[in-house]
Amino acid sequence: MPTPIETVQTAYEAFGRGDIPALLDQLTDDVEWTFDGSTGDAYMRTARGKADVTRWFAQVMAVDGIQAFEPRQMFAGPDHVTVIGWERTQALPAGGLFETSWVHVWQLRDARIARFFGMFDTAAAARARATASTAD
Repeated sequence: MPTPIETVQTAYEAFGRGDIPALLDQLTDDVEWTFDGSTGDAYMRTARGKADVTRWFAQVMAVDGIQAFEPRQMFAGPDHVTVIGWERTQALPAGGLFETSWVHVWQLRDARIARFFGMFDTAAAARARATASTAD
């Protein structure tokens, strides 16, 4: 059975390849996936179940052109992993760039991801999106 860190690393590797189906394979059927923030982006919500998480990823990809994504530190317990990372992203369709640190908390059950909670600097994202709207 993989360790919690191995399971989370497998999910990040799949995301890095753009292989969302492989990432979904790491989730429980009843997964709860929350991304918290104040920008009002459609993905700042809780998704429940794999189908809803699939929609969540589509919402992210519609507004965020992730250029660099780096999990930098992982802290694990017997059934959870907390990850501190960084990303550089372009607000889509033609917005500015933003860089932000982020925090992800993963809870596992039977070597699969049962809960995810993420957050980043939504003010940086909002400034990048405002660049897009003022350029029009």
